[in-house]
Amino acid sequence: MTSTTLQLSEPYGQVAYRDTGTGAPVLLIHGVGMQSASWGPQIDTLSATHRVIAVDMPGHGGSDPLPEAAELPDFVAWLFAVVTALDLGPVSLAGHSMGALIAGGFAAEYPNMVARVAVVNGVYRRNAAARAAVEARAAEIKQGKVDLETPLTRWFGDSAQDQIARDQVAGWLSAVDMSGYATAYGAFARGDSTYADAWGRVTCPMLALTGDGDPNSTPEMSQAMAAAAQNGAAKVITGHRHMVNLTAPNEVTAILQDWLSRSLTQRRTA
Repeated sequence: MTSTTLQLSEPYGQVAYRDTGTGAPVLLIHGVGMQSASWGPQIDTLSATHRVIAVDMPGHGGSDPLPEAAELPDFVAWLFAVVTALDLGPVSLAGHSMGALIAGGFAAEYPNMVARVAVVNGVYRRNAAARAAVEARAAEIKQGKVDLETPLTRWFGDSAQDQIARDQVAGWLSAVDMSGYATAYGAFARGDSTYADAWGRVTCPMLALTGDGDPNSTPEMSQAMAAAAQNGAAKVITGHRHMVNLTAPNEVTAILQDWLSRSLTQRRTA
């Protein structure tokens, strides 16, 4: 499936996205350094029953960047422009990592435009040590000091599936525009508390999903977000780290299918 582009309203330029399937819309947002293709396993399966739109985040893939000083609310406003331009109406929204922060912020700011929200390997209220570490990485990236080996080692284990996914992710990271990467990473580093207090007003079916081996998007973070939302559920996949949608694709997709099947008024059951 090839990517297409759409001109957004000012000042956002163009967005690149993959669009396949028919039915109720599901919009997928990747993490920093990735691109829409990183949702490949989920696109393939979910598009059998839904219209699936996977977008390239600003400054990634074929999407134009946001200004260098952009923060998380600017990415949320960009997503509003995307959803409006595509005329998606109430959409089921899933994001990974930085995409999870955008998805959560969008659900809080534009509840009438969200049918469901899922945060995959999301971050929530980092402790002081984790915050210092991620802000230091953001500063290094802004200065052009990009170390790809360290995050790859942190994100992946030694299994065959992990190594296949690692090679894919390494390719995407190597190809990313460094300016767009730096802008998004800075917003990601500073954004974990921006909408943290807003989960309590999110009433739609909410899913928080992570791997038990993810040191930065911990199970405790997912459980806390799900508990704060009015209709939240947390799922933790054992034996996996930060890129669960690639290292445990079948399990993640099955969990997303269950999330998509939940009634809009169904209360939390997990």
